[in-house]
Amino acid sequence: MKFHSKPVAEHTEVPTDDKWEEIVAYWNQREDTTKQSGTKHKNTCYVLSVSYTRDVNVQQAQLSEITSLVKAQGGHIVGEEVYYLARHDSQTLIGKGTAQNIAARAHELGANMLVVDAELSPSQMRNLEDASGIAICDREGIILNVFLRHAKTRSAKIQIEIAQLQYLRPRIRGIGMDMDQQAGGISGSRGAGETASELLARKLDGRLAELKKAQKKIERVGSKHRKQRHNSKRITLLGYTNAGKTSLMNALVGEQLSSRNMPFETLDTTSRSLSRHGGDVIISDTVGFIRRLPKSLLPSFESTLAEICDASLLVVVIDLSDYEWCEHLRIVHQMIDKLHAQKIPRFYVFNKTDRVQNMPSFEMLNTLTYDHKCVTLSSKDDEAVTQLKDKLLQAVRSEEQTLEISVPHTASHVMSLIYGKTRILHSEATEQHMQFSIQAPVHIVAKIKQELRK
Repeated sequence: MKFHSKPVAEHTEVPTDDKWEEIVAYWNQREDTTKQSGTKHKNTCYVLSVSYTRDVNVQQAQLSEITSLVKAQGGHIVGEEVYYLARHDSQTLIGKGTAQNIAARAHELGANMLVVDAELSPSQMRNLEDASGIAICDREGIILNVFLRHAKTRSAKIQIEIAQLQYLRPRIRGIGMDMDQQAGGISGSRGAGETASELLARKLDGRLAELKKAQKKIERVGSKHRKQRHNSKRITLLGYTNAGKTSLMNALVGEQLSSRNMPFETLDTTSRSLSRHGGDVIISDTVGFIRRLPKSLLPSFESTLAEICDASLLVVVIDLSDYEWCEHLRIVHQMIDKLHAQKIPRFYVFNKTDRVQNMPSFEMLNTLTYDHKCVTLSSKDDEAVTQLKDKLLQAVRSEEQTLEISVPHTASHVMSLIYGKTRILHSEATEQHMQFSIQAPVHIVAKIKQELRK
C-alpha cells in the first residue's frame, strides 16, 4: 500500500533508526509553520464546539468545557464558536465548505490550529486539514495532551504514552512529513522495500510492546499493595472533573495537594489516612470523569477504577454551582454502573454551595441520589468539613459486618474473595472445608454469600 502525504518544508528528512520520538514530540508540539512574527505561543488555537442540540445553555457549557481543556494542555485561544451539526458528513464531519469558512475565520485571527470538539477518524482529520489548510486537533488529542502534562507517577506516564502512541499509530501519514520515501530495498522481484511510514509504524509497535510489558509489571505491584491494605477501611472520592474533590480531600486530611481550577489537575490516585482512631481509614482522591471520554483513554483510569471497586464507601462529589451538575451526576452514575459498583455504599457531597444562588431542595437531591445519604457544603467551610469527616467515619464503620462461614476447598473463587477483600479474624482447616471468621463491608459479604450459593 502506498501512502500519500504532503511534506512540510521544515521536515524534509524522515526520522529513521531510533528517532521515532521526534515524531511524537512533533505531534504534541506542532509550531506555526508560517512562523508569524510576534507569536508568543506554540499553538494559537481556534476552538470549534460541535453541538448536536440547539439548547443554548448546553452549547455554552460544552464550549466552556472544551476551552478549559485547551487551556489546560497549554494552548492559547484566539477565537471560538459553536457549530450546530444537523447532518453528519462521513468525510469531514462538518462538510468541506463549512471547514473552509471556519478556517478562514481562524486564519484572520492568527490561529495555526483548529480544535474540533469531536472524535475524528484519521481520514476525517486528514480530509479536514486538506480542506481547511490548517492543523487539526480533535477532542481525543486535546485530552491526551492534558493527561500527558499532569501525569506524575511512572504508572500514569506509561499508560498515557501507550494511549498516545495508539492514537498516533493510524495517523502517521497525516503528521506533515513525507512518508513515501523508501527506507531500503532494491527494485525487481524483491519489491521496492519498506517505506518510511511502514518503518515508523513498526518502530511504534515495538515501543508499544515494551510499554505494555512495563505496565503489566506495575499492575502486579499495584495489585499486591492493594491486597496488603485490605485490613483498612477505604473511602474513595469520585466525581466529574473539576468538581472540587482534591480541595475537599485537603480540607479533610489537612494537607495541600495540588487543587488548581483545571480539568484533570489530579490524574494519579492519591491516598491518605483519614483517621487512626478505631482502625485505619484510608481516603483516596481519584481522577475525575468527563463526558465522551475516548475509549482509548480508559486504561489511563486503571488505578482509579481499582480504587473504586475496592472501596468500602464511595463519596460522590458534585459541583452544585455548575449549570450542568445534574448531567455530571448522570455521567458519574453511568461510570459506577459500568464498573459494576452499584452495591458499594455511597455518600453524596454537593460542593461549592458558596457559589450557588438558588439551592435545590433536599427532596430533589434525595431523588437524584436514590435516597443515599447526602450533604451540601463548601469545602472552604471548616465546620461543615469537620461534620462531614465525622459522618464519613461513622458511615464507613457502620458498613462492616462480621460473618462465620464454611468454605469448601474447591471454591477457589470464594477463597480469593476472602483473602483479598476481607479481614480474617480466625481460620481453621478441616478435611473438606475452611472455617472462617471474617469482617468485611456489607457488599463484600453479600458477594461471598452469592458465590457460595452458586
